[in-house]
Amino acid sequence: MNQAEFLTACRDLLGRDHVLTECADTGTYLTDQRKRYVGNALAVLRPADAAQTAALVRLCVAHGVPMVPQGGNTGLAGGATPDTSGRQVVISLRRLDRIRQVDADNLTLTAEAGCLLANVQAAAAAAERLFPLSLAAEGSCTIGGNLATNAGGTAVLRYGNARELCLGLEVVTPQGELWDGLRGLRKDNTGYDLRDLFIGAEGTLGLITAATLKLFAQPAARMTALAALDSPADALALLNLAQRMAGPLLTGFELMSDFCLQLVAQVFTSQRYPFAQPYAQSVLLELSDNESEAHARDLLERVLNAAIERGIVRDAIVASSLTQSNALWHLRESIPLAQSAKGLNIKHDIAVPVSQVPAFIAATDPIVQGIAPGARMVTFGHLGDGNLHYNVMAPDGIDPAAFLTQYQSPVTAAVHDSVHAHRGTISAEHGLGQFKRDASAHYKSPVEIALMRALKSAFDPLGLMNPGKVLPG
Repeated sequence: MNQAEFLTACRDLLGRDHVLTECADTGTYLTDQRKRYVGNALAVLRPADAAQTAALVRLCVAHGVPMVPQGGNTGLAGGATPDTSGRQVVISLRRLDRIRQVDADNLTLTAEAGCLLANVQAAAAAAERLFPLSLAAEGSCTIGGNLATNAGGTAVLRYGNARELCLGLEVVTPQGELWDGLRGLRKDNTGYDLRDLFIGAEGTLGLITAATLKLFAQPAARMTALAALDSPADALALLNLAQRMAGPLLTGFELMSDFCLQLVAQVFTSQRYPFAQPYAQSVLLELSDNESEAHARDLLERVLNAAIERGIVRDAIVASSLTQSNALWHLRESIPLAQSAKGLNIKHDIAVPVSQVPAFIAATDPIVQGIAPGARMVTFGHLGDGNLHYNVMAPDGIDPAAFLTQYQSPVTAAVHDSVHAHRGTISAEHGLGQFKRDASAHYKSPVEIALMRALKSAFDPLGLMNPGKVLPG
């Protein structure tokens, strides 16, 4: 590869301002969200639209240049970070940020890959519709990245992951061809489901440039409550009761260990511990109602009263206003921030069958304590879909960095082994990237790995599309 010739061709295609090579300009593109990986790129390239992206991919193929697609760079597994060779280019899709169409009658919205998730939500709301994907990074993550990692978030219980919210895609193939699959159809049984191959593939099979997304009717009311319980088993019993009584109106169901709430109150003094006394577990639950606020409140109170009568719930707070509801959600969303403020910790984004969550926690907590005595468990997540952020903090008074260095490998191996024993997955919503790439191969069967390699080889025979991610080396 003649680097000078390649960069000149990129500048001719994109314009000089959109071919970044100076460290002062490229730095934010080369470090992942958790600062676990710092790469080195030949250039950061910023195409303006799908046609320019396709032309850019063809240029990379002609010069044999490996490509790393990137959206908002909010990923947590190093999937959008280049390696340290300096041979790869980052293709940033942030300029592809148009809402192309809102079809309110068809309940669809077509957005380009660089659109911020919050802007997609706002465009849907302007049409009096709802796009329900919601996560903490929605003000900075992009819809292309959400689809590339099959993002989850807080409303999966009712609406599903990003995959379930996507009807069609526009994709640049590894050969630089543009596939227009932006069909807003609920039924299309005309061959292989190409859309689902690209979703969750982390840019290893092609570059998502736009998506047609599902919209829903705006709920008339949302009602939120925080319930205190004695155990994860009680949380599962509350989930079953709420699903039986509220059915599809149950939108969110978030489990938080007591230490999570204590940690938030300790780090953010404006957020007080919500109950008069500590309880082992808390659940944040939310109903979305298409009838009225009064109907939603009555239903939520009936669920909680039934749970209290059965001895499942020990105490409960029902939000009486939007401000109180936001405060309860802010408590949940502050947990990762409180962790970060306390320093490095051992993070796990795992999922097991919903029925196995209590058994997993009961089996795994003692194993972790046996390896790292005194470690503090920061366990929270989306109980309604079995996804836990099962995180481990250093004991009080122990340097977090030293704790991470000593215990990350044995603790993570033990947690992943327990996940596998409970028929779970080591990555629920963050993807594999380069962080979990090799660990995943340890738990997948040779048949599954071979099928994945066959797909990669068929789509990207030159191996230029986000190499070193997802599949083990």
